Amino acid sequence: MRSALRNCLRHAAATPTTVARRWCTEREEMEYDVLVVGGGPAGLSAAIRLKQLAAAQDRELNVCLIEKGSMVGAHILSGACIETRSLTELLPNWKEQGAPVKTAVTEDEFLVLNKTGSYKVPNLLLPGGLSNHGNYLVSLGAVCAWMAEQAEELGVDVFPGFAAAQPLYDAEGRVTGVITDDKGVSKTGEKKDVYQPGMILRAKQTILAEGCRGSISKVLFEKYDLRAEAEPQTYGLGVKEVWEIDASKHKEGFVRHTMGWPTVNSENHINTYGGSWMYHMENNTVSLGFVTGLDYINPHVRPYWELQKWKTHPKIAEVLEGGKCIAYGARSLSEGGFLSIPKLTFPGGMLVGDGAGFLNLPKIKGTHTAMKSGILAAEATYADIFEEAEPAYGQEVSSYQERFEGSWLHTELRRIRNVRQVFAKNFWLGVAYTGMTDMVTKGMEPLNLQHKHEDYETCKPIADCKPIEYPKPDNKLTFDLLTNHARSQTNHEGDQPVHLKTKVWDDAKNIDLKIYGGTLAKFCPAGVYEYVEKNGEMDLNINAQNCLHCKACDIKCNNINWTVPEGGGGPNYDAMM
Repeated sequence: MRSALRNCLRHAAATPTTVARRWCTEREEMEYDVLVVGGGPAGLSAAIRLKQLAAAQDRELNVCLIEKGSMVGAHILSGACIETRSLTELLPNWKEQGAPVKTAVTEDEFLVLNKTGSYKVPNLLLPGGLSNHGNYLVSLGAVCAWMAEQAEELGVDVFPGFAAAQPLYDAEGRVTGVITDDKGVSKTGEKKDVYQPGMILRAKQTILAEGCRGSISKVLFEKYDLRAEAEPQTYGLGVKEVWEIDASKHKEGFVRHTMGWPTVNSENHINTYGGSWMYHMENNTVSLGFVTGLDYINPHVRPYWELQKWKTHPKIAEVLEGGKCIAYGARSLSEGGFLSIPKLTFPGGMLVGDGAGFLNLPKIKGTHTAMKSGILAAEATYADIFEEAEPAYGQEVSSYQERFEGSWLHTELRRIRNVRQVFAKNFWLGVAYTGMTDMVTKGMEPLNLQHKHEDYETCKPIADCKPIEYPKPDNKLTFDLLTNHARSQTNHEGDQPVHLKTKVWDDAKNIDLKIYGGTLAKFCPAGVYEYVEKNGEMDLNINAQNCLHCKACDIKCNNINWTVPEGGGGPNYDAMM
């Protein structure tokens, strides 16, 4: 199976173009019992658990996992301070198996910042979810790469470099797999000498683990109306750097979070949700980043520059002074919480991980919740389809929702179901409410608050807002965007169709630029969008090759549809991210 799936790519790379034409003119088809789309914590957990269940009954279960990154972990970006609860459920002997989970948290610090000073919140006053005792600081990309090895040892076919381009349906409209990306198509849509049509991957059940704002998931949200009873999702954009710092300033296992300046109501912000992390990893490295809520109101906001400005605060700058930035990246995350979780199943498949919105925002954690969702999805799939019944295509695994509702994951997320909504009304009221619901009411308050807007609806016209000042880069502490972007090791095939689709081209200049001041060029953390003069007027230019796959454009601008580029393209985050 593995060799058949790779055949077209291998042959085209190793033979003359005339042979490539002969070999890759029709789509190959492969059939699996279960197809997992996405090689993050949720998808890998689902694949591993499925094979464990089958092995326990001495059954053959063909499981395939595809990942659009060049390797598993290449597109994974997180803080990451993780709880190991789900990891222990899935792989109880993870320590003995060599998991790259070694740096235990030794100290917690939570600061409220103003422009020049700070206040340390006593740990006794912090919600329990912010206590990191027993947690670990990791490279989530390295953890996912290790999990992929465990999955392969169990017999999962793991294929990086394959992007799921479109869902596959049967005659009754049920999902029966996916079609992967075509390779070797030019910018103008012509088939090049190295053209390779995407594979047809059929499966009795398709588990979507695409992460935040997945391109296939979006299509199925609409087709099956999966969000009909859910609140709108709201998102944050996390921008991250990794630094090597002076050994005398490094405290392995130290965790610092901050809130307040430079967002909220500072510096002409209008209740902008934001916060940061700084984690002292091993080998004198520090993971740091800033998350900006994409429901911000002032269109002058630039999430990349919020991180750069935050680093100039004395409490942050003193740690980084004399150090070196070695890695950069960005990704969006689903912040809406419990009430924004859509219907989890559809005919032929289900949703897991951040694509479904399982992040625990007050904890600032989503790995353990994503993994648990994958475990639950696998157990439901195996029980409903493979354990006793005759397996068939297109079945809807109804017990997944029931298993979720009976799990600790449901209890954990329901308890903090109203937190993000209160932050949207008033940041400091949100802080107070988070403490109250965690320590006093424990989620028992008899109300469910609404998310009243999609994130693309929240900006005021730029004429109604004041500018926000950002520091000029000094190339020591702060950096211009393209200098930092090079540290993401992003690479796309240059001659391919633009994967960022504008719905109405002229809306960019007539609405985004003229009314909102060109937000596309401001919030993108990769320099993909810019407004340039064309034929005597300003127009949009898209540098798609810069794309970090963060999906912020698809979220904050209703005029952009993010689709997958050729598989294997995008950032190449290494083991430090």
